[in-house]
Amino acid sequence: MAENKTKKTRASVTGFLRSIKDPAMRADCNTVAKMMRAATGKNARMWGSSIVGFGTYDYKYESGRDGQFFLCGFSPRAKNLTIYIMPGFSKFQPLMKKLGPHKTGKSCLYVKHIADIDRATLHKLIEESVKVMRKKYPTD
Repeated sequence: MAENKTKKTRASVTGFLRSIKDPAMRADCNTVAKMMRAATGKNARMWGSSIVGFGTYDYKYESGRDGQFFLCGFSPRAKNLTIYIMPGFSKFQPLMKKLGPHKTGKSCLYVKHIADIDRATLHKLIEESVKVMRKKYPTD
């Protein structure tokens, strides 16, 4: 069975955040990190080389595949800040309508700049997503 490619590492989150060249992106990442720390009560960990994750949950699919992943996380990308909302967005439509300009994938929220969206709504979205994950899965 295939192993999850994205795993926790011992790399420095602080070092990673400091290495972000764009000052606006670095500031946005620090803002989101504070929100996720508050929502999870957990310290940040690097997952792979470019994802900052908070907390963990254990999953097992019907196929028998199992593993561990972060409750919420983010990654600075070339065009957007990617924010990982693990349960997806279907349960959060009222919040999504209030968020401001964004795009989504299955569990990815793409924003250009934190200043363009409603920060309180983003914080609430992160908090609510963590609550959903903790109800559904065993977490740390």
